[in-house]
Amino acid sequence: MDPGSRGIAGGMGCHRLQDSLFSSDSGFSNYRGVLNWCVVMLILSNARLFLENLIKYGILVDPIQVVSLFVKDPYRWPALCLIIVANVFAVAAFQVERRLAVGALSERAGLLLHAANLLTILCLPAAVAFLLESITPVGSVLALAVYTILFLKLFSYRDVNLWCRQRRARVKAKAAAVGKKASGGAAQGAVSYPDNLTYHDLYYFLFAPTLCYELNFPRSPRIRKRFLLRRLLEMLFFTQLQVGLIQQVSGAGRGVGSPGRQPRPRSGRLQPVCPQIPLAWLVGRFFRGNYGNAAVWLSLILGQPVAVLMYVHDYYVLHCEAPAAGA
Repeated sequence: MDPGSRGIAGGMGCHRLQDSLFSSDSGFSNYRGVLNWCVVMLILSNARLFLENLIKYGILVDPIQVVSLFVKDPYRWPALCLIIVANVFAVAAFQVERRLAVGALSERAGLLLHAANLLTILCLPAAVAFLLESITPVGSVLALAVYTILFLKLFSYRDVNLWCRQRRARVKAKAAAVGKKASGGAAQGAVSYPDNLTYHDLYYFLFAPTLCYELNFPRSPRIRKRFLLRRLLEMLFFTQLQVGLIQQVSGAGRGVGSPGRQPRPRSGRLQPVCPQIPLAWLVGRFFRGNYGNAAVWLSLILGQPVAVLMYVHDYYVLHCEAPAAGA
């Protein structure tokens, strides 16, 4: 092939790459246009920073140190205890629904009990993570994530069962008006209310990868073992990769200032979060379609990660540099 043809082929290849990045037909089906390009540039820029860090400081990853991320005191596991205690709130919501189904509780009393249960789910882990010094940051994140998911699941669990009770009451009232016996009308093999109020059904929902409760979840005829195994391996691999990257960057930073010059903890931890409120109003009022989608993704990329970095900065200053300066 002559140089001219080679240049034309190379140019066509670049145009194809550019078109694939900026078109909605690319592999990233959740993004459009320039967002694909932003993702590629973000990956390349972070890869360059990681390589520079690796060349300058060497390998700082320590697999043994990962244990200290989860357990500070081997005789006290507050995060694990919090996760075990979460079962109490799930069972409490289940018992309230059982009593509502048989009429042992009024709807108003059930609403108050559910509200108290959900409020405790939100407040208890946050208070423990804030007040207990033996809990680690990673343990706190895991416990708070479990309780957040539990809150959303039990909220849906209460709502769906309420809708089922209301539907049952309407069916009974309509059947009484025409003088016929009320029937559930459920398909053969399907679970109908209140037969769904069992511990098996509750814990199946708690472990199912969904936040929306259903009496009958759609299921495949068999368990796809290869698919499940691949997802588990991906989860383990990317978790270890994330921990290794954090160790590499934080290990290099542990050497970036001297103990005599400590950066002060930031007081405005809510600064990256507060702009989300007016941003949501602006996006809902002035942006439509892909522009609104791009604005939301930019806020997610620039908002919450900055808040997390500020928390990590404060924790490192208070627990790593401050003791070193005192010593």
